[in-house]
Amino acid sequence: MAEEKQETTASEQEEGKQETQESAQESRTAKNTVAVEEIGPCKKKVSVEIPEETIKEMGDEQYRELRRDAVLPGFRKGRAPRRLLEKRFGKETQESIKLKLLAEASEAAMKAQKLDVLTDPEIDFEHIELPETGPMKFSFEVEVRPEFELPAMEGIAVAKPKLEVTEGQIDREIEQLQRWSGVWTPREDGVVQRDDQIVADARLRVELTEEEKARQTAIAEGKPEEEDAKKTAIPESETKLDNAEVFVRPNGFVGPIPVEKLDELLVGVKAGEKKTTTVEVPQTFFREEYQGRKVEVEIDVKDIKFLKPAEIDEHFLQRFNVENLGELRDRIRENLQERVENQVRSEMSDQIYQYLLDNTKFDLPMDIVARQAGNVLQRQYISLLSRGLSRQQVDEQMEQLRAGSEEQAREQLRTFFIMDRVAEKLEIEVTEEEINGHIARVAMQRGQRPEKMKEQMERDGSLAQFRLEIRQGKCISKLLESASITERQPDEKPRKAEQKPQKARKSRKKATGSEEGKAEA
Repeated sequence: MAEEKQETTASEQEEGKQETQESAQESRTAKNTVAVEEIGPCKKKVSVEIPEETIKEMGDEQYRELRRDAVLPGFRKGRAPRRLLEKRFGKETQESIKLKLLAEASEAAMKAQKLDVLTDPEIDFEHIELPETGPMKFSFEVEVRPEFELPAMEGIAVAKPKLEVTEGQIDREIEQLQRWSGVWTPREDGVVQRDDQIVADARLRVELTEEEKARQTAIAEGKPEEEDAKKTAIPESETKLDNAEVFVRPNGFVGPIPVEKLDELLVGVKAGEKKTTTVEVPQTFFREEYQGRKVEVEIDVKDIKFLKPAEIDEHFLQRFNVENLGELRDRIRENLQERVENQVRSEMSDQIYQYLLDNTKFDLPMDIVARQAGNVLQRQYISLLSRGLSRQQVDEQMEQLRAGSEEQAREQLRTFFIMDRVAEKLEIEVTEEEINGHIARVAMQRGQRPEKMKEQMERDGSLAQFRLEIRQGKCISKLLESASITERQPDEKPRKAEQKPQKARKSRKKATGSEEGKAEA
């Protein structure tokens, strides 16, 4: 209760302070001159001229406040003359006057021009001087929300896929469960087949330039002039890997080296045999020391294993808490049915998103796109790590992820701004009861207590994103209510609005710390 009172008091103080500032701005004798120009996508340059009268008024206010509190030798509190105050506190007071004028004038300019800003104004405080006479001029840049018109939102054409659970799907799910429960087993015939796992001794021989060979020799001999060369990544000319696990796949890895058509190289090989190939490592490879180099890869096969699926026996059924195969099939059918319903809903939602994206055109603020691309890349990196992949496996995918992060960032930002406008137009809000209900459902799925989960979300900042996702879901539900829905057979060719479902689905994903959440806040 005491905390609530303290928060309320702080809030009231802040509101009172803001009202005082606004009142001071409105009571100024002269008005500021403001000019706005567009300097890029969603970016404005605001130029402000503060008249001399306003500067003088602000100075009078500052010195009145200073006189009230200052104590100077020979004068009672509140009685010191201004000339002595200027002499004693002039530099600090002038700086305070300047900062207050800049804050007051920039805020008033954005309000007067009705700029819907996304970021705080970029003001170069250090290089702005408070003039002794005449007006003070300064300018700043801000990123603003894009301006655009929404397309028609009633009668959106949506194709509802007709999906059903088949016995074949259930069979495939059971086969997958058998593989997941299987064990790697030695091949009796000792011949490599596709998707096998081999244990091999490998040698990686990197083709070095003559200069690199000379530097490598100098470093090995400990020559002082080559100390700086140690800082430059030079791969070992030959690296040995003992008992390396290699999976026989079309695009596999031998140690850190990616090998295309690895299955074609190894299928049919027997234990004790060797295979050699030369790999040209791409310039975009995540390991700098291998970028653009030729690497000879030698593989000495020692053991060959295949994944033997688990038998459907009592032990297998106990893993899934069922008594017989029929009960397992029923449970899988229920899960697949729920998955199908979610898939149908998701595909219909994707068509709505794609319709809005295809029919709404606007530019994006470049700085926010760059920051969002960094957020996307970081989230993808953490997501891969959380799935159990090693850092090496994750790093192998980073170049590909980095290449698509900017495009994905654009899609996410465009989706956010569009859906924000849709929610505004449809007057859709999210209540605390709805948030608590969604948190309760998610917490139940994760085996957590709802109140603890909400506290955690408040601490890490993800609650605002959660609110955005709920609001977007309500918007899509509202649009589907008035959509023109037709049923589509699974083998029918999707219409234009359905051609980018995966892209639209990625665009909707939000995460803690994203620019969308900051813009909404």
